[in-house]
Amino acid sequence: MGKRKIVDESEVIRWFEEGKTYQWMIEEYKRKYNIDTVSSMWGNFRRRRGLDRRIVRDDELIPWFVKEEHRWAYPLAMLRAEARRRAGKDLTETDEGRLKNWKEMLKEEDAVVHYDPETEDGFFYVPRQEGDDDLIHQPKLKTTPRPNADRD
Repeated sequence: MGKRKIVDESEVIRWFEEGKTYQWMIEEYKRKYNIDTVSSMWGNFRRRRGLDRRIVRDDELIPWFVKEEHRWAYPLAMLRAEARRRAGKDLTETDEGRLKNWKEMLKEEDAVVHYDPETEDGFFYVPRQEGDDDLIHQPKLKTTPRPNADRD
């Protein structure tokens, strides 16, 4: 049997609970322990320990295929937080506060989130229009890269 690479399991479990990405874990393990790891190792650890998936998929809130350069935009982070909240997942106190303030801003501005992958910023706040009954401006077609994203 090969040498175990996980130095402190409780630390890794905490990272999963905090929503750290596999890439972050790879970089942190290299920095902290000088141990090279790969994404599949972290996924296998999560599955073996019965930890929930960190990502909540919600095609109604995030119906777009989001380009790499836009994946850390604040509006997208807030949509992900709202998806976790709607799925009954716990949010950190910080995320709860940010989400509350962000949703209040959208309400005060009567705005919704719009995504245009062909722009530098990607995400924009636009005035709410007829048919915008949630936090986003619904696209004509969902572009999530998952099968059946447009099927009900």
